[in-house]
Amino acid sequence: MATITGDALRGHLETLVLSALRRGDAHGFEILRRLEEAGSGALKLKEGSLYPALYRLEAAGMVKGKWEDSATPRRGPRRRIYRLSQKGQRRFDEARREFQLFTTVIGGILGASA
Repeated sequence: MATITGDALRGHLETLVLSALRRGDAHGFEILRRLEEAGSGALKLKEGSLYPALYRLEAAGMVKGKWEDSATPRRGPRRRIYRLSQKGQRRFDEARREFQLFTTVIGGILGASA
């Protein structure tokens, strides 16, 4: 199976991140794991593209980030945990409708069955 990377994801990464956070709060690596799992191995993301998207989403108020409690027993550095805000949920719902329309129109033009 071919993989989906880089340019093919441009413009969709933030919506994909919002989708991953609908499953619950997560740190960056967990978001990557969820997306790759949901993509059945065809979706390949790099941390270098994920974190700027998370920062943009946080600045826009679509996700809320909070540093992990330092009292949490774990090895390694603290992680930033992200959660979907109400604004982010509304944006995700809107983006999903837009994408469904897009795939219907383009699929019709290309002759793909719906």
